[in-house]
Amino acid sequence: MFENIFQYAFIVRGLEAGILVAIIAPAIGIFLVLRRYSLIADTLAHVSLAGIAIGIFFGINPVLTALATAVAASLGVEKLRVSKKVYGESALALFLSGSLALAVVILSLGHGLNSSLFSYLFGSIVTVTASDVRIISILAVIVISILAVFYKPLVYVTFDEEAAKVSGISTRLINTILIILAAMTVSLAIPIVGVLLISALIVIPVITALQFRKSFIHTIIYAEIISLLSVVSGIFASFYFNLSTGGTIVLVMLAIFSSVFLLKNIRGTVRY
Repeated sequence: MFENIFQYAFIVRGLEAGILVAIIAPAIGIFLVLRRYSLIADTLAHVSLAGIAIGIFFGINPVLTALATAVAASLGVEKLRVSKKVYGESALALFLSGSLALAVVILSLGHGLNSSLFSYLFGSIVTVTASDVRIISILAVIVISILAVFYKPLVYVTFDEEAAKVSGISTRLINTILIILAAMTVSLAIPIVGVLLISALIVIPVITALQFRKSFIHTIIYAEIISLLSVVSGIFASFYFNLSTGGTIVLVMLAIFSSVFLLKNIRGTVRY
């Protein structure tokens, strides 16, 4: 018999944080995927690793230091991209390699940090504290509010940046807002899926939803459903079968993507 999962406080905290992350990630991910910015999530995740190491080293909440470093790096990447002195992919490589180097140096200075950092690399609901849930909740409300206010300009710039610029929209401001929202999303997802798997949470539900070839709104709805289903079922499966939370969530997402992709291809083959 399966024991009652809700009798454990850490599971409840993990589910609360996981559901918030599952809602936010695809909402930002769809703009990143459609604009071919998917790699920015991976870069910001690695930058967050340096922030986490700093937080653990100085005894500060790692989610806050990860947020600070991710936002700072996102602004740096956008500034380099706009200046056109460094190509976008090269700017990402600079921040990714630099942040990893910084994290490694901090780890070498602080002996014994490796064990503390491990849960943030792959995600662990066991380590999600009440303080983390509060911070994630606040960040989630901020992200949703900003997204609601700038939704139309974000959609316009995503589909046709030049036309948006001609119509009077400040594309530089919108791009900056998007990349800051991505940084915030990465930071709040760290405790659940970990640094190494954050980009999967942001990207996979969106590319799965895109397989249905529906309208923009319908794609967001499908991505949200896939994300929520993956996170909740992944947390349950990781608890009952003693598996890594982040890895299980991503595997569930990949299973859903594979199923949708195969079914769409089979239908297409039968139809024609």
